[in-house]
Amino acid sequence: MATAPPSSIAKDLPAHLTRKEPSPTTQQPPSLPPLSPAKSFSSPYGRPAQLWIAARNKEAGQDAVGGIKKAVGGAEEEVDVRFVQLDLTSFASVESAAKEVVGGAERLDVLMLSAGIMGGHPGVTEEGYEKTFGTNHVGHALLLKLLTPLLLKTAAEGSKPRVISLSSTGHRSALPEGGIAFDTLKSPQLDISGVSKYTQSKLANVVYARQVAKHYPQLISVAIHPGEIATQLFNKGADGGGKEIEYMAKEIAPKVCVSVEEGAKNGLWAATAEEVQTGRYYEPVGVLGNGSELSKEETLGSRLWEWTQSELEGH
Repeated sequence: MATAPPSSIAKDLPAHLTRKEPSPTTQQPPSLPPLSPAKSFSSPYGRPAQLWIAARNKEAGQDAVGGIKKAVGGAEEEVDVRFVQLDLTSFASVESAAKEVVGGAERLDVLMLSAGIMGGHPGVTEEGYEKTFGTNHVGHALLLKLLTPLLLKTAAEGSKPRVISLSSTGHRSALPEGGIAFDTLKSPQLDISGVSKYTQSKLANVVYARQVAKHYPQLISVAIHPGEIATQLFNKGADGGGKEIEYMAKEIAPKVCVSVEEGAKNGLWAATAEEVQTGRYYEPVGVLGNGSELSKEETLGSRLWEWTQSELEGH
């Protein structure tokens, strides 16, 4: 039987995760059929010529590559699926991964910035950024910076490459003062809850996607919420992440999470749909209008852009 969150932590739970179990129509939009790995390759533009899978864990990444190859085996057009090792908590790893992609790809049409962590024991990345923010925003921002020349080269050849940043409805709530605690980002931020560390990083994802759209009109840059998905995000984050995340993992996630196949739909839509508008935030599937007012503030956007560029200078 589900229990209500203790009053001492309820205020720090993102509002969207305090709801009751969603209706079947929310869990599976009737207009979109269930996806198989093979069908995920289908789009108005045909199958991709090349697909890169990035992961920190080499074995897991190679398993994913093998699964995709098996799923699309026997297809008329062969898909070149490659693995690249990537640890977003290390600038050296990000630089190595970007170099490998640039050396092995002639073009880049879709860049999906989809890695993410929540909770876990407090800590910092190799370069000293709060672990969650360093992974969810800074590491992705560096990867994007290093791959931008390839994206622009592709754009110059007559297409409109897409950059898709995975955010969360959590970007709207349980935030530290001001939305992002810039002054302490290069620390474990022990004064901020695990939930707030996560939501500030998801706010950064929405804000930065808008800034990328502003600075690179040659690209389509959007942020999306994939939905609450039955991955290990909640369970892994519960260990050391605080009472809020423990509660979400135990009481909320089992009731609201959808399958990975369902969770992939909004990202696949953003990667292929003709009606996607750059600089916007989309919830499943292709739904506009739910971005927070704070995420649209130009003052915050400019500050995050300038802070990020300064931190990545020389890389």
